Amino acid sequence: QRQLEESGGSLVQPGGSLKLSCVSSGTIFSDTMSWYRQAPGEQRELVASISPILRTTYADFVRGRFSISRVNAQNSVFLEMNNLEPGDTAVYYCNQHQPHTGRIFWGKGTLVTVSS
Repeated sequence: QRQLEESGGSLVQPGGSLKLSCVSSGTIFSDTMSWYRQAPGEQRELVASISPILRTTYADFVRGRFSISRVNAQNSVFLEMNNLEPGDTAVYYCNQHQPHTGRIFWGKGTLVTVSS
């Protein structure tokens, strides 16, 4: 079992930046780590993923504005978000996928609000 804890969500003006952090209660060394988001009334969608070998995947709507990274020694994954838009307003969730067991873990989310 893994507990994931996100932090860093906040109210930010359009064009601003935020860095989200997620810490796992256990090792992430062999796992794919991802950020998802869910806006009010919408389905949860993938924002970005980073594999154990640092291969990254981004949703089209990121358009070079976001960057995902990981620090295995800290059991942590980060999402740096720049040039934020009102459409980025959502609860952002951390996800840990263990390919060797098939297990998936979710955090409780952190709220990002982009508004003037």
